[in-house]
Order: sequence, then C-alpha cells, then structure tokens
Amino acid sequence: MSGERLIRVGRIVGVHGVSGWIKLESDTDPRRNIFRYAPWTLVQRGVSSYVDAVEGREQGKGLVAHWPALETRDHAQALIGAEIFVPRAVLPPPAAGEYYWVDLEGLRVVGVDGFDFGRVSHLFSTGGNDVMSVIGERERLVPFLRGDVIKDVDLAAGLIRIDWDPEF
Repeated sequence: MSGERLIRVGRIVGVHGVSGWIKLESDTDPRRNIFRYAPWTLVQRGVSSYVDAVEGREQGKGLVAHWPALETRDHAQALIGAEIFVPRAVLPPPAAGEYYWVDLEGLRVVGVDGFDFGRVSHLFSTGGNDVMSVIGERERLVPFLRGDVIKDVDLAAGLIRIDWDPEF
C-alpha cells in the first residue's frame, strides 16, 4: 500500500454468475455506499491491486460488483477473501459530533481525573452500543457513550476524555 491512509470498507466473499461478478460484504452504512468510494485497493495475502471503475448493485440480500478486468468466474473466484480499502480522503467529512472509527484509533484516552488509560486500539459494535478497546498497562473495553462515558473527543490534540473507573 502507498503512504496514503487507506480505510477498509469491505471484502469479497463470493462469486455471482459466470461473467466475473463478485459478492461483497460492505462495512459502509448504508452498505451500498461502498460503490460511492473509489479507487479501491484490494489486499489479499499481502498483495495489493487497484480498481478504478467498479459497477455494482444490490442483489437479493447482498451486493455484487464487477469491473472490466474481471472477465470470468475463475478471475472472480481468485479474489474471494480480498479486503477492499479506499483512501481516507474520499470519505465525506463526518457530521458534527460524529467520528469515523479509524480517526479514533491511536488516540490517547485519559480519565476526567487525569488517569492515563492508554490508546484506542480499535472499536467494535455490540449491537447495543459501540465499544473502544483501550490498551495501556492492560486492555479495557470502554463503551462509546457520548455524554455518559465519553466526555470529550479532541482529534487535533489526539485525546479522548472519559468518565470511567480505572479499576473496571
């Protein structure tokens, strides 16, 4: 991958038909937004390839896509498992008070009392709420609840202030 910051937006999970169409799993919300972002960088087993012109649509309960170099089912089959990345710069700015998870990763997390919890490793959704994995002297799972737990996010300072018990 180049020095440009790339964000994972999905992965290839199967083939569709015999003409080189692929099935996708999208990390975007709504899922069809994956087709709004280009170019794609496909990463599979440490090897990157680039795709500029993707044609895609919803198909049944999933998404399917195709581009000119994908000519056969065998070509598509070889891409199963590839992750799809796009440059961070192509994503629209988040609304006020909203954040892309990737922009929170690596930020320092400090309690309202000054306790240094460590840095955000990653975030994930539990269905009920989002959770930050914060790695310091140990890993802590902190719910991303604005107002209750998350008191302030300062991207420019690289800091998240939280109201959380360090013993938990």
